[in-house]
Parts: sequence; C-alpha cells; structure tokens
Amino acid sequence: MANAGHVTLDTSLLDGEAAYSLLIGCIVPRPIAWITTVDAAGKVNAAPFSSFNYVAHSPPMLGFNIGSRAGELKDTARNVVDSRECVVNVATEATLEVMHKTSAEYPPEVSETEALGIALTPSRFVKPPRIAASPIQMECRLERALTLGRGVNTLYIVEIVAFHLSPEIFDGRRVDSAKMRPVARLGGPYYAALGEIFNRPRLHQPPGGTPGLENG
Repeated sequence: MANAGHVTLDTSLLDGEAAYSLLIGCIVPRPIAWITTVDAAGKVNAAPFSSFNYVAHSPPMLGFNIGSRAGELKDTARNVVDSRECVVNVATEATLEVMHKTSAEYPPEVSETEALGIALTPSRFVKPPRIAASPIQMECRLERALTLGRGVNTLYIVEIVAFHLSPEIFDGRRVDSAKMRPVARLGGPYYAALGEIFNRPRLHQPPGGTPGLENG
C-alpha cells in the first residue's frame, strides 16, 4: 500500500519472520554484544547478539533480547537465567571473523571458545570468563528478565559490576571509539565498521551534570 511515496505495512498482517526481516533492515547499525556465559558443568559459551544496547547509567545496565528457538531457550539465555551472570565483550574489526563463527548453532555440550580456539581471561566478580582479544569487557549480573510480545522474545537486563578497558582505547577518562574499531550489525549477512565520523557540539548536559564526560 502506497502512502505519500512510502510503502505502508500493517504489522498485524506480518508473521514473525517478516517482522524480523524488516526490523534488522530498519534498525541499523546495531551494536553487538558478544556474550560469554558458563553452564552448570562449567562449559563456556560464546555468542553474539545485536538486539542490544545500554538501558541505564545509574547503576550502569545493559539490555539484550534473545529469542527462543522452537520454544527452547538458547544456550546463552539458559546460562544467564541459571547462573544470573555473563560477560558482554565488544566485538571489533580484528575479532569479526571469529565472532561471526560463534553465531553458528553448536550443540549445548560444545564450547565455542574451545572449538574456535578463543583465548579467555578470568573475570574478577563473575564466573564467566572474558574474551581476551576484546578491548572492552563488561562483567554483568542479571537484574531481570522480561518476556515480551507473544513470548518468543525475552529482554535480559543486566547490571555491569565491572568494566575492563584496554589502555589502547581508554585514557583513564574517555573511551576512544575510533581506536576501538567496533563492528556493528546490518540487515542480512552484512556487518559495518564505523566509517565516517561526524563531530557536532553537545547541545545538552550529560547525566551527572559534568559536561564532557559522556562519549555519546
């Protein structure tokens, strides 16, 4: 249906697959949460999720959506629910290929980090380890899980209990996003780098009342 040059789609007539395809094409670029978790047997799971962002700053919290598959929780979701812990690692251009490989459907008994030879480093406050190659690693504990819509999607809100920041991208005050070289998700099989960066003066005061401390 055309409307002022646009195609209008009534979402009540869309099935889940069609809605998903539209969302991942419209909401771009999306940051990627490369999440490490540990199951009851101590097996480390690593998987990327791009329905992800920060949702609060006091205390710092992140939110990521994980859809179920055939009514069953994915490994990451199950581990987060059972242990209430995870680490959110930032994926970069340097880790793009191996990060992408962790999106494959490995059996629950197989550790992606072992299968792909991903180097890990112990966390300080939670059991799941951090991905050593990531310049930003955020140790998190589950704050709440909210089932959304028709029950296929669950939003997991986690509180960050520790940031680990590489000195290559963090000067003690600010994170240098350009030096970090993060990757983002687009629709279909596509990823993106930062590309051109635009500088505009801040027109509002950041949370906390101290101009200049926020990066975004």
